[in-house]
Amino acid sequence: MYAATVGARRYVFADLKTLLARATPPRSGDALAGLIADSGEERIAAQFALADLPLTTFLNETVVPYEQDEVTRLIIDSHDARAFAPVAHLTVGGLRDYLLADTADAPVLTALAPGLTPEMAAAVAKISRLQDLMVMAAKCSVVTSFRNTIGLPGRLSVRLQPNHPTDDARGIAASILDGLLLGAGDAVIGINPATDSPERTHALLSMLDGIRARLDIPTQTCVLAHVTTTLDLIGQGSPVDLTFQSIAGTQAANKSFGIDLALLTEAHEATLSLRRGTIGDNVIYFETGQGSALSANAHHGVDQQTLEARAYAVARKFRPLLVNSVVGFIGPEYLYDGKQITRAGLEDHFCGKLLGLPMGVDVCYTNHAEADQDDADALLTLLTAAGVNFVMGVPGADDVMLGYQSTSFHDALAMRDLLHRKPAPEFESWLSRQGLMDKADRIRPGVLPPHFKALLPAGRA
Repeated sequence: MYAATVGARRYVFADLKTLLARATPPRSGDALAGLIADSGEERIAAQFALADLPLTTFLNETVVPYEQDEVTRLIIDSHDARAFAPVAHLTVGGLRDYLLADTADAPVLTALAPGLTPEMAAAVAKISRLQDLMVMAAKCSVVTSFRNTIGLPGRLSVRLQPNHPTDDARGIAASILDGLLLGAGDAVIGINPATDSPERTHALLSMLDGIRARLDIPTQTCVLAHVTTTLDLIGQGSPVDLTFQSIAGTQAANKSFGIDLALLTEAHEATLSLRRGTIGDNVIYFETGQGSALSANAHHGVDQQTLEARAYAVARKFRPLLVNSVVGFIGPEYLYDGKQITRAGLEDHFCGKLLGLPMGVDVCYTNHAEADQDDADALLTLLTAAGVNFVMGVPGADDVMLGYQSTSFHDALAMRDLLHRKPAPEFESWLSRQGLMDKADRIRPGVLPPHFKALLPAGRA
């Protein structure tokens, strides 16, 4: 039991998960689940109590029972006591102060990451302003590699997302050409297939690999099929660079996705065995998003931001190349408006980076959310300033297959110009060789390189 007094009133919170939920800034998903504080005063009381909570509490009390949940067992059993030692004496508020101090630089935070549990990271986020989340995240450096190097300081990578409602090869190729000319694609060229059939997935994988090889692009490709589909295709010899899967923060939520830790382990080992990376062996691409456990009725009475952080425990077990919080994709039932989406995006980025993950964010919203492109512009700018590893590049910012709004190739290019970010170094060199950078080293499409014309649909010049 936890308690705090605000004014003349004393507030009592029955257990750790209740305290975390009541301390969370308001969002529609937690309201839907009946977890939010009844008033702003109760929320402040919960934040006071949470700030004074010793970090060791999270090692002794779990929000989802150890015996019932393999994600909880992973968190507890993989905790690194030696890495935790420098902050073991601190409270949640003390950890926030530690992270904001000048002494907490990138090497210190890299060493600390294995000693922090997701719930510790989530707790710090709940008592932090947006500015705090940005400052703390910007100190974290998480670098991964496959055919290029992602996450270096001063860099911003872009997933080129050329989705098509019928997986039409000509439409996909046109989108890839558009993205490459505007400097997108260094994080990954990744397609969400319209269907999850093995035949369609193999055809798309082969197409992407052919384009990459023909243009000698130092990047990686991915078709975001279910992990079981990709695993079967690996056995059949399909050209798989990265294995993709959506993940969540509880065993039950992952079961709703048709996965568990054993299956992810099998897929990770199978993808590694292909040895397709040229400079690194980070071979997994994960996507997450606040609200997924609640939508599966698998949240165990835990707030959605804490559960999102727990998904990062699953992710870091497999050393992924990319982790992407698709922050506004599930809809206003979970993040109602631009304000809630902005907060969630910065929380996810901070928690993931603090826990040692290569975080990207899909700055997005559905058409029935109380959000618009101005909200997306603001969050994209804040995330870039906070050091996000990668963002999305979608033609016109409108994904015509998934039916949601994201960020465009031009949006990412604007961030690189405005905040002086460059692509991955190997990809930047490739862009320069293609004549796609000007004398000021800015990405500026000029004359179409002759060999790029092979990507154009038949009959086009």
